[in-house]
Amino acid sequence: MNDAAPTVETVRADLIAEQDALDSIITDLEPEAWALATPSPRWSIADQIGHLTYFDWTAALAISDPDQFTSLTGELMGTMSPDAADDAMDLATLGDYRAMSPDELLHAWRTNRGVLSAASASLGEQDRVIWYGPSMGSKSFLTARLMEAWAHGQDIVDTLQQNDINAPERPHTDRIRHIAQLGFITHKWSYINRRLEAPSAPVHVSLTSPSGATWDFGPDDAANTITGAAVDFCLVTTQRRHVDDTNLAVTGDVATAWMNIAQAFAGGATDGPAAGTF
Repeated sequence: MNDAAPTVETVRADLIAEQDALDSIITDLEPEAWALATPSPRWSIADQIGHLTYFDWTAALAISDPDQFTSLTGELMGTMSPDAADDAMDLATLGDYRAMSPDELLHAWRTNRGVLSAASASLGEQDRVIWYGPSMGSKSFLTARLMEAWAHGQDIVDTLQQNDINAPERPHTDRIRHIAQLGFITHKWSYINRRLEAPSAPVHVSLTSPSGATWDFGPDDAANTITGAAVDFCLVTTQRRHVDDTNLAVTGDVATAWMNIAQAFAGGATDGPAAGTF
C-alpha cells in the first residue's frame, strides 16, 4: 500500500467520519423513506440503521466487558438452530429497534456510536478484541466497523437513488483504503467460511483510490491480478456489486474464483443497482 501504515487512532478517526457522513444522509429523511425496502433481503432503511446500532453497541461491549459480550454471543447464537426461521437473527438483533420511530432509532444509533467511540479510545496497537468468530487485532476490528457503516450505507444510498429521493451527495473518500486492505488480507476467509480450500497462488491487487493514489497489495509478479478503482473492489468484497457490474479487470483463474466467491451474495450481473456516489 503506497501510504503510511494506519494506526488504531487513524482507523478510529476514519470510522467516526464514516458514521458521521452516513448520518448526514439519513438525518433529514421523511418517515416514509425509512420504511423503504433496500437490496438486503427483508431489510428497510430503518433496519440497516438498526443493524449498525446493535453491532456498534456489541462492539463497544466486546472492548469494555468481554465476559458480558461472550454471554450475549451465546444467547444470540442460540437463536440460530437448523430449524430456526429465516428471520431469527433479525428478530434477535433488530426486534427492539423495529419498534422505534425514526427519530428514536437515529438517537439510539448516535448514542451507541458514542459508546463505541469512547470504548475504542482505549485500544492499543497490539490489543486484540474478541468477536463472533476469531478474535481480531484492534485495527482490523475497527476497520470491520467502518466496513459495515460503508457497506450498509451503500444499500441506503442505492435505495434513495432508486426511489428518486434526493440525499446529500457523499463523495468517495480515501477512507475506503482500510476496507480495501481488509478485503485483501482476509480474502482466504471467503473460502474457509464456505468450507472450501483456499488456493495457495498469490493475487496482486492494484487499485486507484478516489484521490488518485495507487494502492498495491500482494506480490508484483503474481500471475493472477485484479486492477481498477478501489471503490469497485470494495463494492465486490462487501457483496454490494457483482464484479461484472464494475470496471475491475480480473486476470487468472484464482483471481476470478476469488471475485466470484466474494460477490456470492451480491446477485447476478446487472441485478444490482448502478454504483452510486457513496
